Amino acid sequence: MVMKKTGFLPPGLGKGFTGRGRFWIVFCCFLVILSACGTRGGMKGILTPADVLLIHHHMRRNYACLQDFCSRLYRKNPKYEPDVAARQAKLRAVFLERTDPGTPYDHQPSHEILTAAFAPDPGYSDRVLLLALGLRKSIDEGYGRNGPQDDSTLLTSLQVSPRRLERLYSNLKQVNWRLKVYRDSQGRLLFLTNACAPDGHLNMGYEVLMTRVLTRIEDDIYLRGGTPPNVVFRMSTMFLSLFM
Repeated sequence: MVMKKTGFLPPGLGKGFTGRGRFWIVFCCFLVILSACGTRGGMKGILTPADVLLIHHHMRRNYACLQDFCSRLYRKNPKYEPDVAARQAKLRAVFLERTDPGTPYDHQPSHEILTAAFAPDPGYSDRVLLLALGLRKSIDEGYGRNGPQDDSTLLTSLQVSPRRLERLYSNLKQVNWRLKVYRDSQGRLLFLTNACAPDGHLNMGYEVLMTRVLTRIEDDIYLRGGTPPNVVFRMSTMFLSLFM
């Protein structure tokens, strides 16, 4: 009765939650639900466990960073694809449309594509495209997903294998290393990036993007109870298969 007189509740809410009181309860619940659905993720975001939301966020950011990474590689290495429009179309096909970009390695696993990108003679002229395809497939295989929009069956982070994440981490660390040291038969770097070229060029943007990706994967490894591998690379070191 006191609350009714002071006006803190809508009319009828203090009378056994009948009549108009029930209406206001339902109406308020509807507003809460509507507000939640208006935020990113909606009801799905409310019902999805926090660890799964984190995994999805990391995957989306990793795809975006790697696409940006490869776009920068194209700009610094235009010999692999001189046509700017063609570069953009290739990266869209790999990272967004997820269609076959037309390489001889379209249906190969990630470790084989990455190996080809740094091979003396990959049998395909566009090394940047091979690297982009290998990197995207690495994220797919490492997380057991099929791209940034594939979140239909991930109910818990326990579905993500820590061993796969550890191998993914190792392979991307090796990519980072190979970009700095692998050269062609004339002694020129296969990819000009942030490595110091003979002309003294230095661009740390590549290093920042790859570090962000590696940090997210490292966080996910810890989330799954694993430990990021401490590896030393040599010219004979091979990329690891992510299928276990």
